[in-house]
Amino acid sequence: MIRILLVDDHPIVRTGLRALFENFEDIAVIGEASSGEEALAFVKDNPVDVVLCDLRLGAGMNGAQTTAAIRKLSKPPHVLILTTFDKDSEILACIEAGAAGYLLKDVSAQTIVDSIRQAAAGQMVLAPEMTLRVVEGMRRPKIELTAREKDVLAQLATGAGNKQIAKALFVSEATVKTHLVHIFDKLQASSRTDAINKAKDHGLL
Repeated sequence: MIRILLVDDHPIVRTGLRALFENFEDIAVIGEASSGEEALAFVKDNPVDVVLCDLRLGAGMNGAQTTAAIRKLSKPPHVLILTTFDKDSEILACIEAGAAGYLLKDVSAQTIVDSIRQAAAGQMVLAPEMTLRVVEGMRRPKIELTAREKDVLAQLATGAGNKQIAKALFVSEATVKTHLVHIFDKLQASSRTDAINKAKDHGLL
């Protein structure tokens, strides 16, 4: 019997998944959680084989953070991500955190069931095209920003100008310009909008 914990902040999604698995004798939903924190607490106290987890869980830990926390336990269950989001940076973050796979919610019910069984058996669950994206993402040099550069980038994303950023961060405009030069260089961005878009693509925003 494969014991499953459903993790999704939408009750209707959990209800639908529970109904799906009731049709299979080798799968049992033994718990539900609406947040990463709840999921972690449940796994610590209950024997779970597979955690089926959404990527975005509202406030608190997201799917990648939840996966990382669960996989750090002494005898962790496998974690399978089931979500509507397919940004390369988010897929890569979940795989790097230790997820056994990444599924989109538009897959068939049978695919979800088969994937649960594969994950429980210790197999990686990724569609061929997603596997290629993960490999390419791992080969791509990781962009590292300093804490202050991240602060400037966050202000930039709000549409703030240099003067506003300087005021918000209690630094001079010259300092803001220096940080922006470094940010643009690291992201290979040609404009403020391009920098914001590329930062999002790399999971920096």
